Amino acid sequence: MSGVATHDVAGFGPAFDLERPLRNPDLTSPPLMTKRARWLVILGFLFPGIAQLLAGNRKLGRFGLTVTVIVWILGLATLAGLIWARTATLSVLTNGIFLFALQWIILAVAVIWLVLGFDTLRLTRIVKVKRGWRLPIAMLSVLLTVVPVAGAAWASTLVGAGRSTIGDIFVGAPAVAPVDGRYNILLLGTDAGSDREGMRPDSISLVSVNAETGQSVIVGLPRELIEMPFPESSPMHELHPNGFGVAPNVFGDWGGCYTTCYLNAIYTEVTDFPDIYGGLYPDAVSRGSSPGIEATKDAVHGATGLDVQFYVLLNMDAFSSIIDALGGVTVTVPEDLPIGGSIDEYTGELVNVESWIPAGEQHLDGYHAQWFARSRYGSVNGDYDRMQRQRDLQAAILAQMSPANVLLRFQEIAKAGSQLVQTDIPDSMLGRFVDLADKARAHTPVDVELVPPAVDPEFPIYADIQQLVAEGVAAATPVPETEEAAG
Repeated sequence: MSGVATHDVAGFGPAFDLERPLRNPDLTSPPLMTKRARWLVILGFLFPGIAQLLAGNRKLGRFGLTVTVIVWILGLATLAGLIWARTATLSVLTNGIFLFALQWIILAVAVIWLVLGFDTLRLTRIVKVKRGWRLPIAMLSVLLTVVPVAGAAWASTLVGAGRSTIGDIFVGAPAVAPVDGRYNILLLGTDAGSDREGMRPDSISLVSVNAETGQSVIVGLPRELIEMPFPESSPMHELHPNGFGVAPNVFGDWGGCYTTCYLNAIYTEVTDFPDIYGGLYPDAVSRGSSPGIEATKDAVHGATGLDVQFYVLLNMDAFSSIIDALGGVTVTVPEDLPIGGSIDEYTGELVNVESWIPAGEQHLDGYHAQWFARSRYGSVNGDYDRMQRQRDLQAAILAQMSPANVLLRFQEIAKAGSQLVQTDIPDSMLGRFVDLADKARAHTPVDVELVPPAVDPEFPIYADIQQLVAEGVAAATPVPETEEAAG
């Protein structure tokens, strides 16, 4: 016993430390060393730092255990926040500064875990373990160290990709209050191409979401809608006081406009002709929008009676990338649809069709899904059927963005998303909208299609249109409990 302390430890008798097999084991006992090694590896995995506290450098152990406890507390606090303060928690989790900090925190924790894991393997004194247990214990220790570290590195990469995507898509601006209890978002689907003059949306929808329940109404507007009235607060009202292109206006007693005077031509009208429209909406670009988009918002406001707060522009040409990133999309094809093709001007027949997308439920890759939304021929109702297919495709993509699918392909989706989406929704409202999107799953959207026979785009009666929209909003508005009880 020479050279070994034999004083009492907290009253437990002399040489108490010598009786602790984790810190001072009997190196000549392989069974004891094997049992000790297994316990150190398991405890070190469940509570990083505990192995060092019990059998190694206590200072390192206390540090590791402190980090472990902090991580658990933050995890539990996040879970509690998602249950009891969901919107505020989601707002924090989607904040760019927080995500930047989180990315480096994850990497730091991964490094600490790596150090603690391999130090735990050292503490097992593997050469003193039973010969048959040496390899399994060593492999288990390495596995329980490397796999979580690899997972943390992957998580850090996902956080970085998410932060980058949020920064690319959303604008830094304060939150906006709902109007009459609803958020109204203009959804534009555009099929950009070198053969197209200006940006003319192929599909135009207004999504109105209840700010409390997530219940939504989707108003589909025909792109050929004419004579849209502008609200008096709009700078377009001064130029077109009687409706877009309606006489008399800035062009004179005969009225008219530079373009087709359709709803989908307003963007090009305002963007490409600064001699008439220059100087309108001077702060649009700084808010992540453009004068053409703002003028389109005002036209939709005038047509529907709903104040349009935000826009989301979906580049249909980029749908192919995001659909491939998701692994394809399943849709119901209402009828055989041609890929390519044109109408022969002499015979009126469809010619030069590359191939067909058959009717029925189909799982489409990005290329075929894009043609499902783009195909211009073969539908009974022409462009109106095409508009519906585009909305069906958008809904199918959202429905198939399950958490597991998104996580598995997050980087590809994030990369495609920055090419797919433009919006002026502030990043400070992401948490709120994520919460509303989750609530919306419990409700079936109310569809209001402003198409024939309900609405004739060439002879629109806007009082009737606004009444249809108001009825749709009422159907997507929760009934107060007092009225339910009375009913």
